[in-house]
Amino acid sequence: MQHEAHSHHHGHQGHTGHDGHEGHTGHENHAGHEGHHGAPHGDHHTPGKASWAMAAKATLHCLTGCAIGEVLGMVIGTAFGWGNVQTMILAIILAFFFGYALTLRGILAAGVDFKAAFKVALAADTLSIAVMELIDNGVIALWPGAMDAHLSEPVFWIVLAIALAAAFVITTPVNKWMIGRGKGHAVVHQYHH
Repeated sequence: MQHEAHSHHHGHQGHTGHDGHEGHTGHENHAGHEGHHGAPHGDHHTPGKASWAMAAKATLHCLTGCAIGEVLGMVIGTAFGWGNVQTMILAIILAFFFGYALTLRGILAAGVDFKAAFKVALAADTLSIAVMELIDNGVIALWPGAMDAHLSEPVFWIVLAIALAAAFVITTPVNKWMIGRGKGHAVVHQYHH
């Protein structure tokens, strides 16, 4: 982590008086200034500053892990001849696994130890993945014939694509809200250089 780039933060009780930081009053949620490491001076993830692009990027990141897990779970469930419920449970477990794994990969690459990285991944992705899985599996469960479609049938892939698109559209505002409050993927961005 690059501490020297942020030496101007030491000893501040808040950021009043700094240009572009009105309303940013201290580090209540940034013990040791963690929320600022690696971020350019004008790119702090302060409350109310989340952009739609930032939220969409965070959602796409989660969606990638979810999609990998979903498809792999369905492939495994189908290969073993499991029923819909068992296959869906496996798909959801794998969606969480791959969602967390993608986030962990980036944080571990920044030199953070596994325990700390895992806590960051849980904080960053849990709500996002949960909302995504609820929407995604809800669409598949409610779509007539989708649960019984096989991987070789076009309807399976069409409904999966629609379900993932719906999950993206609905989860993006959730991520924007979380990032705007310094939560969710806002805690991950400090490790991106």
